[in-house]
Parts: sequence; structure tokens; C-alpha cells
Amino acid sequence: MVLFNIYNQPFNMEARLNTVFEKSFKENWDLPALSNFHGETFTYGQVAQQIAKYHQMWREAGYEPGFRVAIWGRNSAQWVIALLAALTYGAVAVPLLHEFTPDMVKRLVEHSESKILLSADKLVTLEDCPDVKPEDLHYYKHQPDDLALINYTSGTTSDSKGVMIPERALWSNMAFAEQELCDMKRGMQVVSLLPTAHMYGMAFEVLYEICIGMHITFITSALSAPTIMKALQEVKPNLLVVVPMLIEKIVRKGILTKYNNMKVKMLRKLPMIRSTINKKFHDGLMQALGGNIYEVIIGGAALNAEVEAILREIKFPYTVGYGMTECAPIMAYADWKDFERNSCGKAVPRMELKIDSNDPQNEPGEILTRGMNVMLGYYKNEEATRKAIDEDGWLHSGDMGIIDAVGNLFIKGRIKNMLLSSSGQNIYPEEIEAEVNNLPFAIESVVVMRDHRLVALVFPDREAAKEAGLNNDEAILRSFETERKTVNKHFPSYAQINAFEIVEKEFEKTPKKSIRRFLYK
Repeated sequence: MVLFNIYNQPFNMEARLNTVFEKSFKENWDLPALSNFHGETFTYGQVAQQIAKYHQMWREAGYEPGFRVAIWGRNSAQWVIALLAALTYGAVAVPLLHEFTPDMVKRLVEHSESKILLSADKLVTLEDCPDVKPEDLHYYKHQPDDLALINYTSGTTSDSKGVMIPERALWSNMAFAEQELCDMKRGMQVVSLLPTAHMYGMAFEVLYEICIGMHITFITSALSAPTIMKALQEVKPNLLVVVPMLIEKIVRKGILTKYNNMKVKMLRKLPMIRSTINKKFHDGLMQALGGNIYEVIIGGAALNAEVEAILREIKFPYTVGYGMTECAPIMAYADWKDFERNSCGKAVPRMELKIDSNDPQNEPGEILTRGMNVMLGYYKNEEATRKAIDEDGWLHSGDMGIIDAVGNLFIKGRIKNMLLSSSGQNIYPEEIEAEVNNLPFAIESVVVMRDHRLVALVFPDREAAKEAGLNNDEAILRSFETERKTVNKHFPSYAQINAFEIVEKEFEKTPKKSIRRFLYK
């Protein structure tokens, strides 16, 4: 086993997330804080007044710090105000993904023992807010292990579990972001594209931005490519936090065909011209994202290898982080200037990473982590908690990976997704899918085992195929079959695809856009 403890910073017992919120509200009182795209905007001072109204109502109702409040609805300024009100009151926030069904919401509200459910139609601007001034702000001070959130996982392979997030984990994630994203300043812009009820979006599109005085814009309607692109053009964000799907779609639609054009390929072979061509594609992609991007942080799933190669070639400022809800969420990261291709960074401050393998640099093993970001456990589920966190405090991620000699982490797949060949070898379907997804007309894929044979289920880009003269799924399938040798040459005989199969519609996904693999056999 190899252990990396790159940063070993003690917890500052005087540091509290709510203290940081207080400071930010006071310093940024008149700056815009939260906006609904083409809707209302709240300054930091107005957010503080809305928070004060929630606090007043809860005090009058007799609720003490520690009571649970569930928040269910689409991303919006009002949703975030409700979240901030809960955290600063000392309540335990229970954010629920808006995709959860009413039956599921009812079950989770009961399971979490929430006293209040703030639903979508109730997340409105509160009237008659107290006339709060900056000097009036005095928010609840947590102890490091106080429960701050119960965050229910979206579940790619199983039912949701209530992850108990302590204050120390939230503070540590914010301190990490402030240290690593040091180019971000007060007044800068971000467009929220991830679910705010999921730890990834909540931490790095909301809480961090509030801590440093940034301006967050929420798309309150269902996300669509035209709406997203319009928001990016109008807001011109400085930071973008996304799942791979968005960047892959933009690159595939706007760059890939032109970049791989035969004439462009030939010109790219000439050193003097290659840099000019790459700059043109770099500038075009930057403008498509609003023109002011410092960095695009990608997480939640693996980035397509072909897309990543192009981003690398044109020197686009992207990086791929790694985490999980149970770490609130970050475990590994590197700034785009230091990012190693195909990796997901190194251990973040106050966290350790370890690979459970006899040869961690070459033989994949389970990724283990330990440190300040780790959850308290699963709410009302001691058995699951014991399985997840061992007696030495190591959280078992369920992911397989390797760590190179300098600490870069490379994900190889999930343990639950691992397939076993007829002769007993381990097969990591994500690695095969990455190659399949590079094929012309392939958008996404899932590799399954049927009768000891590997079958690649593929959702095709029918529009692109039609433009190329392939007018039906049979023709698309034939094109995949002609490329089978190209894919299989990257893998040993036991991990080669035996057949392709076209699926009719896009694979069903969790809110963070991970494929619900257990639905496909």
C-alpha cells in the first residue's frame, strides 16, 4: 500500500463556516449575491435580511438549533437562501434533489425526522423582512463534529443513503477552494449548472462563492443546451463547474468535426501553423463559454479521452477533480496549470489517499481516503457506516484506481461495475466505454456481460450519422462493427467487445449525470 498525505494541516478551532458567512455578508453587503436568470437579484445584504426572516419564524415557532429542515425544489436564489438560513441558524439542512418523486420526498422527510419541508412553491421571497444591518449578524457557531447536513445520495447502484456531513467537512471544503482557486475574487461571476441539492454543486457553485463574495446566477427552468449557452453568453462566468457531458457536447458539436478535418489535420502537422490553429480553437471555445473563464472544473464522471486530448492540445484551462458525497465532496484536485492528463489531481488539503493494492502504481485497488472531509456516517444505518469506514478511519470509496509516483490519482472504475471474465480476470467496463465513446456517431455507452461475452450498448448520435449518410440504426450499427478491431486492439483478449447493440434512447441517469448502470443488462 502507498500512502499520500501531501497536506497535513490542523483544523483551526476558531474557524467556522458561519463565521466566514458573517464576514462575507458584512464585506459584500451591496454587491449582487444571487440571481435567477432573467429574474430577480438579491444583494448580500438582501440575502442576510431574508435569512433573518427565516430565523425569526423559527425562533417564534420554538425550534432550537439542531432541528431538521428539508429543502426541495429546483435551483434558485430562494432555494439557496433557505439553505443558508438553515446553516446559519444551526439547523440541520436536508437538501433533496428536485428529481426525487413526491413519494420519495415523503419517505426521506420522515427518515430524516425533518420538522419542516420547504417545497418548490414555498421557496418565494419573504415579505416584511427585519431591517438587518451588517453589525446585527451573529450566526450560530458549530463545533467541528456538529451535524450540519444530511445529504441523500442519488444512488447509481442502490437506494439513497443519508450522508451525515459535519461542519468540519463543509469548512474544510471551503478552505480548500479558497486556497486552490485563489484567482477567484469578490464580484466575479458563476453560472450554477449542477443540482444545488447535490454536494458537488452545493459546495463549489454556491457555498464557496458566498464565502468570497461572488455573484451566482441560477437557471431556474429545466436545463437545455440553448438556455445554458445563452446564460453563459450573458453572464460571462469566471468559473464553470460541470459534469463531462456538457463540455463533451460543446466540443463534439462545435470543434470535433472541424478539428479532425483532413485539411486541418495536415496543417496541424506543421509546427508554425499548429499553434495558430490551436489558438483559434482555444479562443472559439472560450468565447462559447462566455469569454471570461479562468478554469473549468469537471467532475462526477470520466471525461471522454478524445475530447480530453483536444482540450489538452489547444491548452484549454480545464481540470478534473474527484470526490464523493461522503467527503462533502472533494478528495483530489489539481489546478489546470498543474493537472496531469487522464488523472483527477492529488490529495487535497487535510485529506489522505491510499490504494488498497500490492502495487498501487500499476495494479488497481480500491481508493481509500481519510481526513477532515469524511462524513460522520450514514443516518440510521450503522451497518452501512461500518462497511464504508473501517476501524482506522479509512473511507472505502468503492472506486478502483492507481496513484503514480508523485501522487496523481487515476480512476479505473467502480468495484460494483467490475466484470469477471470466464477465466477469472477483472474487467473494468469504464475503460472500454471510453474507447467506444470515441467512435464516430457514439455519444455514450455501457458495456455489459452476456453469457461470458462483452456487449457494448451504445446510444448513437443519429443527427451526425444522418449527415454522414447513415439513415437508420442498422447502418450505424454496421459502422460500429467495422470499428470493433480499432477498439479491441487496446485491450487483452478477455476484455474485447464481442458485439454492439444500439439503444433507442439516452441512458437513464442520476441528477449528477452518472448512468444508472444497474438498469442495463
